[in-house]
Amino acid sequence: MISQKARYALRALVALARADDSMMIAEIAEQQQIPRKFLEQILLDLKHQGIVASRRGRLGGYDLLMPSDQITFGRVLRIIDGPIAPLPCLSRMAYKRCDDCKSETTCEIRKVFAKVAESARDVLDRVTIAEAIDDNWNADILDLPAAASTAGKRS
Repeated sequence: MISQKARYALRALVALARADDSMMIAEIAEQQQIPRKFLEQILLDLKHQGIVASRRGRLGGYDLLMPSDQITFGRVLRIIDGPIAPLPCLSRMAYKRCDDCKSETTCEIRKVFAKVAESARDVLDRVTIAEAIDDNWNADILDLPAAASTAGKRS
């Protein structure tokens, strides 16, 4: 599950990608229902990572620093939440052996969650902000397994 901070970051980037011009923090906060102080912190993190730029003054505000078709969900999540891994032993950025694991090579839990992590990373590292705001974009192009669409159904 992603954090509320990551959700707000993605919503702010969507707003900036849709905007014709710079947006003030107050505009983004109101439009996306994000607490202003929290949004300031988020935009500062994104600015330090080269995703957004800010300008001061009467015509100031925030803009995307890079095209929205180059900003992936995975990149944003890593900036805001850190590693994308359901288990510490599967993290590429913050690997840590699980304390209660006897052997990573035979761990049944790790095997399953390795597939989950691989699938999640694949999707998150391919989908961009531009695709997310494109009304014609079809998520089916991700070739998600049929099981995902029948997740709630039991036979």
